[in-house]
Amino acid sequence: MKTISKHILIVIVAIFACIGVLFSLVFIGMQFGIFDVRGTIADRNAFFGPAASSSPVCVDTKKQICDWTETPEWAVIKAGFLKDQTIIERVSTETGVPPRIIASVVVPEQIRFFTSEREIFKRYFEPLKILGSMSKFSLGISGIKQDTASMIEEFAASTTSAFYPGPEMSALIVYPTSVTDRNAELFNRLTDAKNHYYSYLYTAIYIKEIEAQWKNAGYDISQNPGVITTLFNIGFQNSHPNANPESGGSPVTTGGTVYNYGKLGTNFYNSNELPMFSK
Repeated sequence: MKTISKHILIVIVAIFACIGVLFSLVFIGMQFGIFDVRGTIADRNAFFGPAASSSPVCVDTKKQICDWTETPEWAVIKAGFLKDQTIIERVSTETGVPPRIIASVVVPEQIRFFTSEREIFKRYFEPLKILGSMSKFSLGISGIKQDTASMIEEFAASTTSAFYPGPEMSALIVYPTSVTDRNAELFNRLTDAKNHYYSYLYTAIYIKEIEAQWKNAGYDISQNPGVITTLFNIGFQNSHPNANPESGGSPVTTGGTVYNYGKLGTNFYNSNELPMFSK
């Protein structure tokens, strides 16, 4: 028995010794690139055939450039809008802002959020096909800052403000008498991930206020999505009515192309995407 046990022990030690030698050789080979395979990751993946995907993909695989409508971000945003269609139409009816204008303002902010927060997008928003509701410096699905939301409330109630949109808007955002902390309630309104009503409402009222300022100065921008989207992005303080406004705003990169905020909003507005959102 002792002889058998001794032989078994020797065999086990020999096996572990071989494994150790093998790992050492692999490690050395990796350090000196002995096992490297020539070719790009795309080339090696192609050997196994095309991967199935439920999302649109860039058609130019070498440069990774494609139209914004072919990106996975847009596929999620589109699905999110469809889920919010009833809310958007309700807000449009209440404020008089066309659904397509409201969506045009939200599109660039959602694309910017999804492309800057890739891990969150992949893990959460892409599988659920919902819009992102921000809750840090910018709030809600359109990224309104809390200070801006407070100004929206102020201008909606101030008949002497150049941004005053008329008496109907203030009634839509009035607080119940039971609310003691308006800042906290405003934050909750804009960041409610389950109901985007107030997020769309404050966005629409902002649009009404900007349009009112420009109309008071003699310029009608209600049919100019590029200008409206740009002004939403750059804020009240940078809204200066003039005869020749241009589309601009923050850069937003998607599909390998850099757009400005206003241009991306205009592209959506003029596209055939989501035809149920009327102009």
